[in-house]
Amino acid sequence: MPRPEKRAAIAKAALAVFLREGYARASVDVIAAEAGVSKRTVYNHYGDKENLFLSVIAETDEGMAEAFTAMLDRTLGEVTDVEAALLAFGREFATAVARSPERSAVMRLLIAEITHFPALREQWGGVGRTQRALADRLADLASRGLLAIDDPVEAAAHFGVLATSMVNNLSLYGAVPVSDERVDELVTGGVRLFLRAHRP
Repeated sequence: MPRPEKRAAIAKAALAVFLREGYARASVDVIAAEAGVSKRTVYNHYGDKENLFLSVIAETDEGMAEAFTAMLDRTLGEVTDVEAALLAFGREFATAVARSPERSAVMRLLIAEITHFPALREQWGGVGRTQRALADRLADLASRGLLAIDDPVEAAAHFGVLATSMVNNLSLYGAVPVSDERVDELVTGGVRLFLRAHRP
């Protein structure tokens, strides 16, 4: 197996094992076996278990950020009806969290492990890249007179709380099923509250 393919196989297996077992119980032997490589090969690529974990989380974050940007492009790229656009974005984002097993499992893993890894706190604490990306789109809508916003980063945080957090909480980040009707109801209510504060 060529070196890039080995690294990709290790990363895929490591993510699956970390999500299934958590960091402490995850075994490099099991990761190597699932990747179809030797334990020594895992260490040659990643150095140690901690670096493997942090690298896999960083790579996963990159993939989720790319998916989030694509979602923003689909829903907030060409906006004429701001309420319809925000509803479309809110529904798609809330559904992605509630219905994507991998994304949901990653979030639960981060919640469980973030206090043990300063690097994770630096990467995921505070204002994250998804919040900044949404803030940029909201700022653009404000510049076009479609929203009234003084602080786009704060507005993005408010949108997340109002439009998607209840879905996250009810589903326990995807662990518990939430019906499409309930997702739609929660997102619609949240978007309308957001617009009460931010309509021009």
